[in-house]
Amino acid sequence: MNPITIGSFEDFEKFIGQGLGVSDYHQITQEQINKFAEATLDHQWIHTDPERAKSEGAFGDTIAHGYLTLSLVPYLWEQIVQVENLKMMVNYGIENLRFAQAVLVNREVRLNAHLKNVVNLRGTIKAEVEVKLEIKDQRKPAFTGVLVFLYHFNA
Repeated sequence: MNPITIGSFEDFEKFIGQGLGVSDYHQITQEQINKFAEATLDHQWIHTDPERAKSEGAFGDTIAHGYLTLSLVPYLWEQIVQVENLKMMVNYGIENLRFAQAVLVNREVRLNAHLKNVVNLRGTIKAEVEVKLEIKDQRKPAFTGVLVFLYHFNA
């Protein structure tokens, strides 16, 4: 799927209440989990110790950090929407974030996005995007929430 191109408030406005699309699947490997643990200093064994996770863990294998799955949003979002004519973008917030299911190592995830609303705040565009991180072949998503972005377009 080709990403949607957005270059202005009016471009965003056309998609209010609509699905924007889904990203490609991305496989979360043990190497990625370990690197995330190093970067965040979160070395909890359910993430980093495959043998212990298999023998003692509730999931039968290691799982990705919830915040690792959330950190994939910028990478996956770019596959859905390409914003052009942009001076600056700010991640403003996340509303109603819920981690619904653990992502086991080597599972594939993708982002599904729906434009809830967009508002022009005197030239700053506030976009509210409902997202869910889908896990391949699983009914429940890894997480759901509303991402809030502030876009500053060139004049």
